[in-house]
Order: sequence, then structure tokens, then C-alpha cells
Amino acid sequence: MQHDIDHAMTIVDDYPVVFAAWETRRITRDHVEVIVKAGTVVPAEVRGAFEEAAIEICERDIAVRVKEPLRALAERMHPREFTERHRDAAAGRCVRVLPGADGMSDLIATLPTVIAAGMLDRLTQMGQSVKDSRGAGTAFAADGQCEEPDTRTMDQLRADALADLVLSGAPVVDPTYGSDAPGPLGAIRARVQVVVTANTLTGTDHGPAEAVGTGLVDADTARELAGQTASWDRLFIDPITRTPVEIDTYRPTASMRRLLQARDQHCRFPGCRRAAIRCEIDHTIDHALGGHTHIYNLAHLCQRHHSMKQFTDWKVRQLGGGVLEWTSPGGRIYREDVPIPAVCFTPEPDPPPGARTGDPVDEPPPF
Repeated sequence: MQHDIDHAMTIVDDYPVVFAAWETRRITRDHVEVIVKAGTVVPAEVRGAFEEAAIEICERDIAVRVKEPLRALAERMHPREFTERHRDAAAGRCVRVLPGADGMSDLIATLPTVIAAGMLDRLTQMGQSVKDSRGAGTAFAADGQCEEPDTRTMDQLRADALADLVLSGAPVVDPTYGSDAPGPLGAIRARVQVVVTANTLTGTDHGPAEAVGTGLVDADTARELAGQTASWDRLFIDPITRTPVEIDTYRPTASMRRLLQARDQHCRFPGCRRAAIRCEIDHTIDHALGGHTHIYNLAHLCQRHHSMKQFTDWKVRQLGGGVLEWTSPGGRIYREDVPIPAVCFTPEPDPPPGARTGDPVDEPPPF
């Protein structure tokens, strides 16, 4: 009860403009909760401006779809640069154990976002490899007896892989593991998709990059990752809508796949946030029924929702610009807009009066 009272006082005292908008039904209670949660990083001196901008965002969409835009807004309005704050926060990285019931405990690691995202991705790849091996044939123990089938869930596989890697240095959950050398799971490396502006990359500004599907990454880390990669995907962004419109590459099929990953970010079924790199690309109009392999007839769906679209009465159509409209078996319509990237691309300011328009302009290199 005391927690509820404190939360109510926070809304009334610290977010009076949001509270008034809720009273006049400009926004819903769910919007209020999302704004307050996103605003925890906003200092009091800029909270009023944050409230006004947040309400405008909330008036355009439902609460579950404004979480990322509000988080990005809060980061942009903070008077201290994200990179500077990240350096201070990274000094507090740690690992803790919280004892629980029934002989269980929670192991909590507080790490930079890109490290945490990479760890989760590698554990997921390892778990998926074990799941895929289940159908490869019957497993036999050393004495020739049939082993019990592996029925672990993905959460259990990830937890077991983490324990094996930390304690033994190699994943014992590898189905081919049994010698001194690690099996194929030991060769799996994490994949993290990072979106960064040209200005951040070249050091012109220190705005954050984004680990797609996870969170924001400080500029120093983004530049360090950029220096280690062997290839680049140059992405052209609409400076107003902040959505990807074109990408450069030699292989058209691969470029469409990368463009869709940048556009969709996650499964496009309403409410699903499974990262696009772990989803399947679906033809909205089935290829067998004449649907073209075109950017506006493709979207990422996780395996579950891909199957649901194919084998149930859920219907989907594309409205253009990557916007999907879903119709449930009961006839209810859900509109799934293109996710808004957390990275902000700002148009160049107009030249000062009297400047010669024919002068060459220094442009940032492609990224």
C-alpha cells in the first residue's frame, strides 16, 4: 500500500502536466505509467519539457508502442551526454547472487548493454543448436544404452549453457561434446546489430548508437565495434520519419534481408518483441499465390507467429511504408507501425544568410 501511495504522489507531484493530460483523457493510465518509467533518467530541470513532448508522442499511439520512442526522447533531453553517463555507470558493473526459495538463487550481472546482448545471443544460438540436434537421431550413452530424450526448454538450455561456460570454459550442453576440445557450440560467436549515425561514428557528436532489440550503446563502444568489423552496411535514413529507405550492397537478396532487419527490428506481430535476427522473413502475400519478393511484401515474423499466420485465420496486409494491418479471427483490427529507431538523425541546418550556395560541403563518410 505504501508503494502505491508513493507512486501516486510521484505522478501528481513530479508529473503534473502528465496527470492533467490523463484527467482530460488525452492519454490513458497505461501511457502515464510508461512516461513515468521512461522519465526516471530525466533531471527535474528538464522534466517539464519532457512531459510536453512525451504527451504528444502518446497521443499518436497506444502505450505498448511508445516505450522505445519515450526512452529515446528521455535520453536526448538529458543535459549530460549519454557517453559520459555510460562511463560513470560502467564503473558500477558487478555480479550479484540473490538467494531464493527451494534451493534456487538469481545470478544477476550488471553489464554494458552490448555485452549483455551478445551474451544472450550466444546462449540462444547454443540452445537452438541443442534443440536442432534432438531430431538428428537417437543418442547413446557410453555403455550403449539409449539416453533419455532432451526435453529442456530454451530458458533451461540457456541457463545450462551459461553455467557450463562459466564453470568449465566450454559448453557441456554441446551434443557432440565429450573430448578435451569443445564441440561446435564452442565455436559459436554472438551477433549484435548496432545502428549508429555517421556523426557519432566520426566523432562529430557523442550521441548514442542502438543495439537493435536491446537498448542504447555509448558512442565510444560503437566506434570500437566499428573498428573491428570487416564489412559495412551503408543505410540511408529519412531524417524526418527516421526510418530506413535504402541500403547499399552487391547482393540484392542480402541487402533486402539487412534492410528488413533494420526496418522491422523485431517480430511484426502485434505485441511480439522477438529480435529480427532470430525471426523468419515472411511473404505477406504467399509466394505460391503470386506474392512478389519485394521489400513491401516482406516482414519479419518469429517462428510461432509465422506458423500462426500460415495455419490459422489471422490475416495480414501491408499498407505501404512497412506498416502492417492484422485482422484477428474475431474480426478485430490491429495496426503494427514500423518501429521508431532510438537513434536520432538530425537534418543539417540551413546555411547562414549570405553564404554562397555553390561552395562545396564536407559530408560525413558513409556508414
